[in-house]
Amino acid sequence: MIHDNTEFTVTPWKVEGNIDYNKLINQFGTERISNSILNRLEKVTGDIHFMLKRGVFFSHRDLNKILDWYENNGKFFIYTGRGPSGNTHVGHLIPWVLTKWLQEKFGVNVYFQLSDDEKFFANKDATLKSTYQFAYKNAIDFIALGFKPDNTKILINTKNANNLYPIACKIAKKINLSNIRAVFGFTNDTNIGMIFYTAMQSAPCFIEDKPVLIPLGIDQDPHFRITRDIAPKIGKIKPSIIHGMMMPSLTGINTKMSTSIKNSVIYTTDIPNIVKKKINKYAFSGGQSDIKLHREKGGNPSIDIAYQYLRMFFEPNDMKLKKIHDDYTSGKLLSGELKQMTIKKINDFLSSHQKNREKAIEKIDEYMIK
Repeated sequence: MIHDNTEFTVTPWKVEGNIDYNKLINQFGTERISNSILNRLEKVTGDIHFMLKRGVFFSHRDLNKILDWYENNGKFFIYTGRGPSGNTHVGHLIPWVLTKWLQEKFGVNVYFQLSDDEKFFANKDATLKSTYQFAYKNAIDFIALGFKPDNTKILINTKNANNLYPIACKIAKKINLSNIRAVFGFTNDTNIGMIFYTAMQSAPCFIEDKPVLIPLGIDQDPHFRITRDIAPKIGKIKPSIIHGMMMPSLTGINTKMSTSIKNSVIYTTDIPNIVKKKINKYAFSGGQSDIKLHREKGGNPSIDIAYQYLRMFFEPNDMKLKKIHDDYTSGKLLSGELKQMTIKKINDFLSSHQKNREKAIEKIDEYMIK
């Protein structure tokens, strides 16, 4: 997509360029999460997650309607997921952590879809065995965040086709080829698995006969634009959606953190020395070229990857984050010092997460939908 003099691409399979999220809202036809919606959400839940306050989740479709439903009718359910193309990195955790917060605040069921079929269709080098294995590894990271098996269920598409395929059939019958081509730009060379896949990604939206709320990265929104068009045609309520930003690559804000790009990723299994090396060597700095100049002019936190990781995920305390921001922009805090803060925060998080991963491995079958 090209807007003014800025070029960026956002699709379910490719995110590139310096994303202008304001322009993306207009491009996709979504709504910004306003202060009035945040105030309403806080009134209902008694709290507001720091990722919502900071605009990490910035856009929505019908969030107000899911709140209407909750206040007037009671429970809805939540659905999120992951396309298992590789091991889990910290950027993948962003919508999952918000999902857990929403689940706890509203007391609702969560369904987590692992689309091993889609990643098999989308990657010419992938095998069903490899995408299925990645699905299990990704599920372990999801469970490690503290979800409970009594109200959280995991679906792996190829394993749980019996749960999903009947719903997907009803959806697929209402989607025509011209619509799919218009939304995704598919050509005559596109395999028919990709053409059908949106029906499978839509299926968990209707697994319960209640409204659904979907936290996701905005790159996945095109699938659910189609889902929302189809829902009334099969007698269902349109899904509500909360869109999150993508965590940037280590190498700069212009690239999404991605398992397919070397030196861009911090994995949930990285050990402390690896995290330290990656941040020190690859994390793009918003600081000046030397200490003297930095003391005089300060750094730019809007492009500094170490700061952005703290803002988006690793520093939930607003007062601490503000101090870091102010010290960095004033030149009091050096780039190297900011990196050391971020390294410690990430390693503290991963230390706990990795212990929980080991426990999750033994419990994974409890979460699989029957």
